[in-house]
Amino acid sequence: VIKKAVEAGGKILVPTFAVGRTQLLLYLLAGAIKRGALSPFPIFIDSPMAIEATEIYRKHPELFDEEALAMQQSGELREHLETASFCPTANDSRALNEVKGPCMTMAGAGMCTGGRILHHFRYNLAKPSTTVLIVGYQGHGSLGRQLVDGKKSVRIFGEMIPVRASVHTFGGLSGHAGQSDLARWIGSIAPSKPHVFLTHGEARGRDPLKKII
Repeated sequence: VIKKAVEAGGKILVPTFAVGRTQLLLYLLAGAIKRGALSPFPIFIDSPMAIEATEIYRKHPELFDEEALAMQQSGELREHLETASFCPTANDSRALNEVKGPCMTMAGAGMCTGGRILHHFRYNLAKPSTTVLIVGYQGHGSLGRQLVDGKKSVRIFGEMIPVRASVHTFGGLSGHAGQSDLARWIGSIAPSKPHVFLTHGEARGRDPLKKII
């Protein structure tokens, strides 16, 4: 999807969480460029929090796994992400609307409930050349969920914006525990018979977990 979007010369918008998801995507992009699956293209990190979090990751390679550490020590992460740029200020963010040619913009918030991604959506969702990559769970009622569900128009800053962009969902990137992991965790404290309150997620996930617990 990314390769096709880049070859078509369009903008790729990625609503992403600042801590963890942004850095994972950068790592995956570096790997794809290293393998030749992608040619280098401009990547913009348009989130002050993501920029600060990425700097913390850079300062603590001792916490990387073996594969990531090897890429960091060899210089491959830096080499294959030479086209990645940080956009810390609001002016930097606004300037992205004037960028010509293919590029990827990662901006918060992950569920499109606020943040700079809304401004990029406002200017680009109506363009068929735009690609939106959804890389995380989108809560019920969120703007991100509306895009995933195929809404033909969405409200942003009180204005109805037609959705002509192509929307794609990338699964498998969540850092959250799944049902089996949660069941194992609760199993370790089950002998004490604790009261358990399920407050997160949707009924289709909570109800089966409730029965297991």
